[in-house]
Amino acid sequence: MKKAVYPMLATALLLSACDETDIEKGTPSCVRQKIINLARISTCKEGGASVLEYTFQGQTVYSFNPDKCAVSGAEITDENCNTLGYIGGRGFVVNLKINGEPFSNAKYKRTIWEQ
Repeated sequence: MKKAVYPMLATALLLSACDETDIEKGTPSCVRQKIINLARISTCKEGGASVLEYTFQGQTVYSFNPDKCAVSGAEITDENCNTLGYIGGRGFVVNLKINGEPFSNAKYKRTIWEQ
């Protein structure tokens, strides 16, 4: 019975390692998990999904940008994965502010992940 567990454990470790190979080092664990989830649900053949890191309103924030097939805007979270709001979108409703401040004031730091 023990011998059957080791191959399953090895497979699980390999699969989880593959999910994280393109995520930048130093990324908070909850952001890392949201990226893995985003990658799993992204089915658009055109790609385009990404997660960018910014400094905004005195804190590090992350922009979870959906793939090109999505109709929603980008989710903005803090480093503890608390949602601060959404920017962008398509159609008649396009939001460009988080907490009343234009997100264009955010300072880009780096790309954490892209598909």
